[in-house]
Amino acid sequence: MDKDTEARIQQLEETLAHMTRVTDDLHEVIARQDADIALLTRRVEMLMRFAAEQQAHAEGSIPLADQRPPHW
Repeated sequence: MDKDTEARIQQLEETLAHMTRVTDDLHEVIARQDADIALLTRRVEMLMRFAAEQQAHAEGSIPLADQRPPHW
């Protein structure tokens, strides 16, 4: 092989190594975000259940889910 071909191959290998590193880094970010989203979803569900229970136990009030919207 001539020097030009070897230089091109080396450049391609460096680019591939860089792209592999970027892909691995992005994979880690996506995995962490997926875990964060799952945790936040569970917390929102818990808060919604808690709010619904509080409304159900409030005396003399109609649960928000059973009330008509103000534009009716």
